[in-house]
Amino acid sequence: MERRFLQSDLAKECIPEAAEQRKGIAQERRKSGPFLIDTVKILSEEGAKAVGKPMGHYLTIECGRIDFLGAEEREMLARILCGELCGFAERVCGRRVDSTFSVFLVGLGNASLTADAIGPGTLCRLNATAHLREQDPGLFHALGCCAVSMLAPGVLGQSGMEAGKIVRAVAKNCKPDLVIAIDALAARDLERLAATVQLSDTGIIPGSGVGNHREGLTEETLGVPVLALGVPTVVATSTLIWHTLAKAGIGEPDERLQTALRSGNDFFVSLKECDVVTEQMTKILSRALSLAFLGDLTD
Repeated sequence: MERRFLQSDLAKECIPEAAEQRKGIAQERRKSGPFLIDTVKILSEEGAKAVGKPMGHYLTIECGRIDFLGAEEREMLARILCGELCGFAERVCGRRVDSTFSVFLVGLGNASLTADAIGPGTLCRLNATAHLREQDPGLFHALGCCAVSMLAPGVLGQSGMEAGKIVRAVAKNCKPDLVIAIDALAARDLERLAATVQLSDTGIIPGSGVGNHREGLTEETLGVPVLALGVPTVVATSTLIWHTLAKAGIGEPDERLQTALRSGNDFFVSLKECDVVTEQMTKILSRALSLAFLGDLTD
């Protein structure tokens, strides 16, 4: 099936089925409590071309629908994600995450659109601490947290500026050790909506999941390592059709259906419980980020 109709931000969903097409791709699976953790490493340009993603590490936690998890499972998920965030941060930065470490959190997306509010919604639940390091050093060191700065740049239609340009200007000024971009993602399979968390070290292109390619947030564009943390909340209708046909074992659709899918009349759908799952997921992501970088400020 044509790649253009199989849009997904999840590297796990984009691995070719044919073994001969998996050169330069390593995949590992493990369980942590009730959750499945899938690590995809794209090790070569050949592998990157096959997956359609940049070279790097992609970690996916399959947690099941977030609104079906109990309080203990949500806390377990946050703590697992905290450990992975610290591990990724220390590996890409080559140093420990401690009180001398600074991180710039970027909440991408439109806070007024529920399915796109993962980024801004997560930041709303966190505390910035970077200002304390200069204004109240005693308090800052007593807290034992990292220097955390945050920004929700909005979308092009709200600010009239590309989010990437805004983030690049701020990052140049605050000079963090690490940037973490939090965003809503697009998936290929409905079962992964609000049921998967992806963490990668390749940065992110805002809007790429819905076809609005903007300036990327990467180490090349920002000058510091960039982690991308995201949750799939939408699926494209054309992707949903093609993926459903494939799961049903149906071959290539006839020319009429292909023509209709190529017409450009595509739109994105989300869960009817989108407001509930977005709220729950922002709580988990903010909890994980707080545990990882905010120390004693964590509840």
